[in-house]
Amino acid sequence: MKPVFRIIFLFICYQISGQTSGKIGIENGQLFFKTFGKGTPVLIINGGPGMNSQGFESLAKRLAETNQTIIYDQRGTGQSQLQDISSKTITMTLMVDDIEALRKHLKIESWVVLGHSFGGMLASYYATLFPDRIQGLILSSSGGLDLSLLDNLDIRSHLSSIQRDSLNYWNQRISQGDTSYQARLGRGRNLAPAYLYNKEFIEQIAHRLTQSNMQINSLLWRDMRAISFDCKPDLKSFKKPVLLIQGKQDILDPSIAEEAHQIFNNSELVYIDHCAHYGWLEQPNIYFGALDRFLKQFNN
Repeated sequence: MKPVFRIIFLFICYQISGQTSGKIGIENGQLFFKTFGKGTPVLIINGGPGMNSQGFESLAKRLAETNQTIIYDQRGTGQSQLQDISSKTITMTLMVDDIEALRKHLKIESWVVLGHSFGGMLASYYATLFPDRIQGLILSSSGGLDLSLLDNLDIRSHLSSIQRDSLNYWNQRISQGDTSYQARLGRGRNLAPAYLYNKEFIEQIAHRLTQSNMQINSLLWRDMRAISFDCKPDLKSFKKPVLLIQGKQDILDPSIAEEAHQIFNNSELVYIDHCAHYGWLEQPNIYFGALDRFLKQFNN
């Protein structure tokens, strides 16, 4: 293909996909985002905390077949830069402010919000503060509406003894100052199996886990404890449609999703068998089938 035609072809593909990216200013930094497709706007909030949105592009692109999807790097992660990372710049309230700043920048009146894992906790908190900006809420393997997940979350119990020993080894290397990618990947390879039913995705999730910013992770959990994170009282009056979706073999206890199902007035709970924490990887037909049915009600 001649260079000029290649450029035209790539331009056409770019226009068809509707993919854009950019940065917006936030207090003490910038927030990086990407959008895909056209249609009902769907904000996708990735898990972590302390991870970027890179691992969620495939999810965003699939849902962009019939919607406009938006992913963004949470403050201090990926391409979202902060001048300073501290307890003053990493809080749940500021994370919600970032979401609102992004919505206003994109000139979106209201959107469907999909939060995965920790992203589900942030999405729930956003729903308590800006319920009128949400058309519908999808909580995918969410950490829950409060901090009760910390009562019985035992990640190591989902690992073999060899994996636990190897995880201890790499954690010790990292705690002693080893900042190499090899050390982070070694840790990821021995932690990833806890999050998966289908072990063929271990390498993919291991690479995802290398992105974790443990300082941001620690600061956010500390902030959630400080504010006694509990969305249940406010979300009892939330009337918009809610989809709760979770793998039957998830690392998260089923009681977390079941309690949320009881709290929301208008919710559907979908469990996926032979699936742990990443439904779109392990059981894509069932996972996307449930999301497509839910999102169809918002497509005029």
